[in-house]
Amino acid sequence: MSAIRSGNSLVPGSVLAIAIAMTLAGTAIAQDEPTGAAQTQTQTDTTRTLDRISVTGSRIKRTDIEAALPVTIIQRQEIDAQGITSAEQLMQFLNIASNSADSLAANSGIAPPGTRGNNGVSGANLRGQGADATLVLLNGRRVAAHGLAGMVADLNSIPFAAIDRVEVLRDGASAVYGTDAIGGVINFITRTDYQGLSATTGVDVTQDGGGEIYQASLLGGVGDIDTDRWNAWAALSVKRNRILRGVDRDFADSFQPERGLSPDTRGTPFATIFNVSHDRIGGAPGLIGFGLVDPADDNIMGGINILDLPGAAGCEAGGDLMGPYDDRVWSASSSRYACAWDYGRARVIQQPVDTVQLIGRGTFRINDDHRIVAELMVSEVESKRQFEAQQISSAAYPAGTASQLDLSTWYPLNDLTRETYDMVYDALAAYFGEDGLSYGAPIPYRWRCIACGPREIETTTRAMRMLVGFEGTLGSWDYSTGFSHASSRAESVLGNGYYYTPQLKQILGSGLLNPFLMPSQPQSAEAMSALEAASARGVMLYGGQSSSTILDATFSGGLGFSLPGGEVQAATGVDLRREEYEFYGPPEAILGNAWIFGAPGDGQNYIDPVHRDIKAVFAEVYLPLFDSLEITLAGRYDHYSGFGATTNPKYSFKYQPVEWLAFRGAYSTGFKVPDFAKLFRGIAETPYTGLDLADPATCPSGVYNPGVAGCEQIRPIILSGGKPDLDPEESKQSSFGVVVAPTGNFNFSIDWWEIERINTIRSPGLQTLIDEYDLFAGNWIRDSSGAVVAIDQRFINSGGTFSRGVELDVNFRTELAGGSFLVNLNGSYLDSFRIKSLASQPYGDDIVGKFERYLNLPLKWKHTLNFGWTRGDWMHTLTQVYRDGYEDYVPPGMRNGNYAPPAWETEVDEYITYNYSLTWTGMEGLRATFGVRNLLDTDPPFTLRYLDDGDGAAWESRVADPRGRSFNLTLEYAFR
Repeated sequence: MSAIRSGNSLVPGSVLAIAIAMTLAGTAIAQDEPTGAAQTQTQTDTTRTLDRISVTGSRIKRTDIEAALPVTIIQRQEIDAQGITSAEQLMQFLNIASNSADSLAANSGIAPPGTRGNNGVSGANLRGQGADATLVLLNGRRVAAHGLAGMVADLNSIPFAAIDRVEVLRDGASAVYGTDAIGGVINFITRTDYQGLSATTGVDVTQDGGGEIYQASLLGGVGDIDTDRWNAWAALSVKRNRILRGVDRDFADSFQPERGLSPDTRGTPFATIFNVSHDRIGGAPGLIGFGLVDPADDNIMGGINILDLPGAAGCEAGGDLMGPYDDRVWSASSSRYACAWDYGRARVIQQPVDTVQLIGRGTFRINDDHRIVAELMVSEVESKRQFEAQQISSAAYPAGTASQLDLSTWYPLNDLTRETYDMVYDALAAYFGEDGLSYGAPIPYRWRCIACGPREIETTTRAMRMLVGFEGTLGSWDYSTGFSHASSRAESVLGNGYYYTPQLKQILGSGLLNPFLMPSQPQSAEAMSALEAASARGVMLYGGQSSSTILDATFSGGLGFSLPGGEVQAATGVDLRREEYEFYGPPEAILGNAWIFGAPGDGQNYIDPVHRDIKAVFAEVYLPLFDSLEITLAGRYDHYSGFGATTNPKYSFKYQPVEWLAFRGAYSTGFKVPDFAKLFRGIAETPYTGLDLADPATCPSGVYNPGVAGCEQIRPIILSGGKPDLDPEESKQSSFGVVVAPTGNFNFSIDWWEIERINTIRSPGLQTLIDEYDLFAGNWIRDSSGAVVAIDQRFINSGGTFSRGVELDVNFRTELAGGSFLVNLNGSYLDSFRIKSLASQPYGDDIVGKFERYLNLPLKWKHTLNFGWTRGDWMHTLTQVYRDGYEDYVPPGMRNGNYAPPAWETEVDEYITYNYSLTWTGMEGLRATFGVRNLLDTDPPFTLRYLDDGDGAAWESRVADPRGRSFNLTLEYAFR
């Protein structure tokens, strides 16, 4: 039976499960591990004589290694075999990890103020509960949240080169580690001691170029705990992720109208003209007033690009990545003569990131029973997010649009512009006639300022954690106590592509910058000089710091009496923690676009230094009621300053009626306080720019209708930001599993799980405020006459989420062709994911297998299938990674049967890739691994997704890796 155990669980449970250097039992962690077949045999034998160990999910050290909880243990050998060089890459292989915008590829979009994006941040998100509800530990203790992101731990700060193994608790652990461990726990565990010197270098290059990864590390240690009574080791690693652009990948192509995909933008390198009139503020109309009538059908035209008029050169002549705007897809018939630009293809689809990490650990054995340990980790992460060039919409209404320039930027008629102005006028007059034109009036337009250059935001994050602790035994009890301080400080600085608004307006309004140039016609030297003088390069956008100071102590051991199944054991401890956060930036950012055009500043959301204190006590009791039945009870009492106290229990069991069959299950609760940003952000006031809103108190539909009394148009201020009176979120987690191991070479497990979160914190949608007006009447702020002047859309405690699924792990081992052959299948089936906006409402329709814009993309089935063969010094691994398909996004014009493109498909195909690696250990001290990721060079499946908040178009970054086929080589040499 021991031959099928892994780590502290009955099932090996490695999600990667690349069974190359390990048997299904391989758990023993040795400083100098054997390799090849010798390693397999050594590890199989060692599982019978394990010392008492502690694995993520329980504070109790035990000698039996069949855990009551599903814990996935990923050994270093498995990580190396896949060519994984970072914690973020590891998340891509975990089936339990959600398909959310937590990676450097998936969060490459431009974030609006108030969110700050994820500048250089990679998060861990288990079971779709969010990166802020997944607890990330380093050697069993918390790391600091990212300085900008607030409550999210940044995986880029984890010293991955020093990691010995990773343990993933696929269950809630609020009663053990903290109330916010709702989705689960990921524990990165480094070496405890090391002697010698080893160097590692690796490269991962793509076949098609771009997105290369280079890394190197050095690990050294001295001292022997047993003979010298001390050991000290340190690891230094450097890593560089190179940039990958959408233009470097053919699948990132948004001009596929026959399938229903076309860019939803009319901001083009050769500008599109709009029919905006500014007589609403007392001025004269623009060149085409309220629109031109198409002589073909008498419809009024809106956006018009003269390149797309009948008989003209065509949109493609206006510059790279230009094409016709598909008015049918986007239900905008007035723009049938507009052009579009593929800004998704122009976007960077994987950010360049440079990382330097240093970690060191020292251990001194005071005597046989007590040790003192010290640990220091520091890292610096530099990321450069790059976006497509600015879209300048002088055509927008001058009032009520914080993101656009005003009418003073419309293209004028003067001596500088006359030739271009006449060209535009003549082209319009030739097709539409002169009746709808007003010669001499300025021209409102929408333009992609290629001359402005791509926008860049450079973020530097410096993280550290220091720890001093004591561990050992007191009588028959083990203890561990420590004092740690962790911090993360990040600052974002503007790079190229951003300009001070007053200067930019003057350049545009003078006509010095010409938005109607063909690709062969560069901007004038005077225009480029003026742009350079207006550049905001080097201006700090914002900065933040997060820190956590912790004093903890844990004691575990036997209680001195037994039940029929064995001795009763317990663990107890205290956890005193202070969390601090601040968010800051230049005071001018409060002006928004009046300061720097398009910079996603956050001046209204600055937060002065704030903190909270958490005091916790916890206890855990292991009750072996019988040889076949054990129960573990755990409870945690937390007191949060500002929120009061909460008690969260956890109950788990394991029932093993026969040696080859076991049942396990757990139930727990969670409690998650609001993050600092949701509580303390400033209140932002943004004018409502739509023309469709009415007062729901007098017009129940809330839709402006001039023909209905009480449905008059309103344009109030929208309030967003923090709300200090928010309540915590609560959760309930349940799981039940079966483990079957009929032989020493075959076993499988299946675990059902369910999570419900209530009182969730979100910003209420405007439609919810209308539909539930009786409940939210106070959110409609009125003046003394009763007129609506503002709508409060700040965060509220609302409804909840409900999710449920099943996880599967199957393992088989046999001897084949003189070697050891292993197969592992690990899969995750998501049965349900439902949301409700209000506590009083029922849960909505299930969104599993359907496109979801903002949350986790809930795929029904994911799996990894691994084949490993080891013989002598050679280890081969072949892995299939499968991600299910789903119902695709549907653009507005294709809804309700309005329009169906000839090659439109409503389903996104599944995404299947294969990875292969070969490891050789035939030379003493050397370990060489060569691998091919995406062996068949499979492109991401096509999708209609084309959204501003994402990475681009035609592919889904929450599912797919845009790098394509890549080749990796890692060399590790241990100096003897």
